[in-house]
Amino acid sequence: MAQAAAARLITKIVDAQAARGHASVVLTGGRNGNGLLAALSGAPARDAIDWTRLDLWWGDERFLPEGDPERNVTQAREALLDSVPLDPSRVHAMPASDGPYGPDVDAAAAAYAAELAAAAGPEDHGPVPVFDVLMLGVGPDTHVASLFPELPAVRETERTVVGVHGAPKPPPVRVSLTLPAIRAAREVWLLAAGEDKAEAAAIALSGAGEIQAPAAGAYGRSRTLWLLDAAAASRLPRALYPPASA
Repeated sequence: MAQAAAARLITKIVDAQAARGHASVVLTGGRNGNGLLAALSGAPARDAIDWTRLDLWWGDERFLPEGDPERNVTQAREALLDSVPLDPSRVHAMPASDGPYGPDVDAAAAAYAAELAAAAGPEDHGPVPVFDVLMLGVGPDTHVASLFPELPAVRETERTVVGVHGAPKPPPVRVSLTLPAIRAAREVWLLAAGEDKAEAAAIALSGAGEIQAPAAGAYGRSRTLWLLDAAAASRLPRALYPPASA
């Protein structure tokens, strides 16, 4: 799944750069997100990307000190970012807990929202850039980014970035894009691999509400793509399978 997603992502970035001169991608952490980045790092076609014309954002971040091995940006640098010639000014990491906002996660979230708003042009018609691809891992509980079922962050309809308090998986304090920001993307890709993701994928694709199943509320302006391996797809409703060929 990671290799297939990496190949798709290379094509999407190259096409966007050819069309508009630049591309923007929102990265996700976790097992599947980091697996994709590692696959991209090892892909011969990665050199087709003009890395200097790529903007990178994050869907969420663990609110920990800079360089902490559990931070998504730290893992992304190890998996890929340190090995490609990115423009540092176009790598938009979320603030750390020892950064300019100290332990105030809500201030850190507001600052990231302001950074997104500053990057949005008139053509975006909103407070965030229209991302070319926004990637999300899907948790076993159907959470995406750091939007967990029933918690306040998944109910947010106005702000684009929020501080998350009391997340049910450690660390409890995080920064996350909200569903309105996620839905600004041209394409949203949801990544799930492994048997432990099978029930979450089935729930989210069976008409569940976004408050109970945040993954169900994650969709793009022009396309929503679920990238599953066989194990993660094993419990999908039969109605979602393509018809058998004659």
